[in-house]
Amino acid sequence: MINLLKYYSRKDVQKEIVEISQNREVVVKYGDKGYGKRPDIIQFENDVYELVKKGATSFAISEERWKNPLSIKAGMTKKQLDELRQGWDFIMDLDSINFEYSKLATHYILEALKFYDIKHISLKFSGNQGFHIAVPFETFPKKINDIEIKNYFPEGAKIIASYLKNMINEHLSQAILEKESINEIANKLNRPKETLIKNNLLDPFTLVDIDPMLFSSRHLIRAPYSYHEKSGLISIPINPNNILNFNKEDAKIENVKVNLKFLDTGNIEKEEAKELFDKAIYWHIKNAKKTEEKVISKTYELPTFLINPEFFPPCIKLLLEGVKGDGRKRALFILLNFLRSINYKYDQIEKIIIEWNRKNYEPLRENYVTTQLNWHKKQEKNILPPNCPVRENNIPLINQQNYYTDLHICMPDDFCKLIKNPINYAIRKQRLFSRK
Repeated sequence: MINLLKYYSRKDVQKEIVEISQNREVVVKYGDKGYGKRPDIIQFENDVYELVKKGATSFAISEERWKNPLSIKAGMTKKQLDELRQGWDFIMDLDSINFEYSKLATHYILEALKFYDIKHISLKFSGNQGFHIAVPFETFPKKINDIEIKNYFPEGAKIIASYLKNMINEHLSQAILEKESINEIANKLNRPKETLIKNNLLDPFTLVDIDPMLFSSRHLIRAPYSYHEKSGLISIPINPNNILNFNKEDAKIENVKVNLKFLDTGNIEKEEAKELFDKAIYWHIKNAKKTEEKVISKTYELPTFLINPEFFPPCIKLLLEGVKGDGRKRALFILLNFLRSINYKYDQIEKIIIEWNRKNYEPLRENYVTTQLNWHKKQEKNILPPNCPVRENNIPLINQQNYYTDLHICMPDDFCKLIKNPINYAIRKQRLFSRK
């Protein structure tokens, strides 16, 4: 059995774990016995050793940096978390059942970051089948569109991750196909070939998991130089230039050398990552507008009658109860388009939206809501709310970016499996009731 007490007694290992843990929430794992209290912190090098003596096997740290991590409480609002947060590091978690695919994906993400002249890029082996790529908070611009970057979490992280995925999509697809054909991959994974293809190309993200939706407040990653219980390996930092040559042998506990830091913040140039932020947010806005400007398809016949709220789909009913976390503006976009499309008049919509905004964990500014209401009032054409997420056996598939799943309001009932858009649900259900 691996002697963890001997490994964690190393002063160089203790030093690295303590340094990365400063101003972060730390969670301790006690093997198969579960996790320690949350929130928790590690302040001194000897804390690591003492925790291992009590059965600790690994340590996880938060992406976010806090003024006082011990002040964090379950159920805090976004505003309360924003006030407590000092900053956040951009950390991408890449994983795959095929380790070579993980290395290729990591290589292309690193190349994309280098394209934007970001010099302070950190990389570490996750300890099992993937890698963690990180860019420190000190490289970020101070503000984006008058929003303090420290408060732009997790939205900012999700946008940048999605943008980088889009950047490397074709390159990664081609690189994988140079090693294996789609038929070979399908046979190896025992999957239909069709599930690996998107837009007539191999979709590399069916093979490599880079999920932007996993970014969330208080999200954790394994600390550098921490043990991985499943693999028996150590999560070690790696030189980003050596990713394609990385060998797991280096992560064996007896081979670990503490010669690299993870998230090194020394000698950072001012706003090193500003261009990446600017391009990613521009790309996100442009793509969001494309989604929002999709005019109603001919396949949807809009009602000439008023839809009773009793026949609203579950997602809309949940939304009307108020937003409990991130996503109030997206929620407003959904509600305005839904209510217009089901024949509600402007004064009715205004009344519903004002009442809805009062129920939110933190109401949107009154002038913002008024501006959105006035804009929709002037539009001659109705716009559908976004389509429902793709479902299998009426259960939303994981790892898909969608308004309803992102807002945690996709709770389909048996009627949902018949429809693709909330409008369709409301119309069909009211008509069915009328016939009965």
